[in-house]
Amino acid sequence: MKTCFSLLAGMLLAALLVALPASAQDKGAAAPAQNGTIATVNGKPISQAKLDILVRERVAQGQHDSPELRSYLKQELINREVLQQEAVKRGLDKNEQVMMQLDMVRQGVLVAAFLQDYLRKNQPNDAALKNEYERIKAQQGDKEYRARHILVKTEEEAKDALAQLAKGAKFETVAAEKSLDTGSKGNGGDLNWAPPGRYVKPFAEALTKLKKGETTKTPVQTQFGWHVIQLQDERPLKMPAFDEAKQQLVQMLGQQSLQKLVADLRSKAKVTE
Repeated sequence: MKTCFSLLAGMLLAALLVALPASAQDKGAAAPAQNGTIATVNGKPISQAKLDILVRERVAQGQHDSPELRSYLKQELINREVLQQEAVKRGLDKNEQVMMQLDMVRQGVLVAAFLQDYLRKNQPNDAALKNEYERIKAQQGDKEYRARHILVKTEEEAKDALAQLAKGAKFETVAAEKSLDTGSKGNGGDLNWAPPGRYVKPFAEALTKLKKGETTKTPVQTQFGWHVIQLQDERPLKMPAFDEAKQQLVQMLGQQSLQKLVADLRSKAKVTE
């Protein structure tokens, strides 16, 4: 119900904006903002700050800040205000579900503002970033491997797959027929190039013991099930330079910092379930 309501509101707003006559949009674009107000609706002002927020959101989505975009968004704000006033007249602001949704929106905005503020004030320094870079570099090793695998639920199924391969069946065919890994079975079990550190330990250990073209002689068990693994090729691993990876490292450490923050705050809160 909530999703349908949001979708319907979005479609109505879009339709209203498209339906606006060109003269109305031009008129809106020509009207100068006075005292930080871009328009009034039944005496209620719409601030320039609201328009600026919408513009920043659209620019972040890839659109260009332009007079045409600002005119379009100005008309959207006017339509929103008209619709909001009518909704209030009809008492919808007192509707229990609507009030709950408004509270959740407010909560989401406050949470996002808090997390952004925390990240802004707790940026990792270069030393922390370089330590993380070296840790990942050591974990990944100096090689990457191109492997195929067949993932099944039981050891017996894995042994059956190995028996089919021993009789001359193609690995790709067996993977397409039997593998539970929907992400790779369509490509004959191909996992593309990856360092061993990207795989869980039993899988990585089995993979790095294989020679090019070899298949594991016995099934390999992980928390995902039982695997039959084939090594297609290997090559030296080319790690991106620190400067190239720096922004990704900032995001990674930021995410870790936020997870710790939430865990710490929750541990101090009185939560009853």
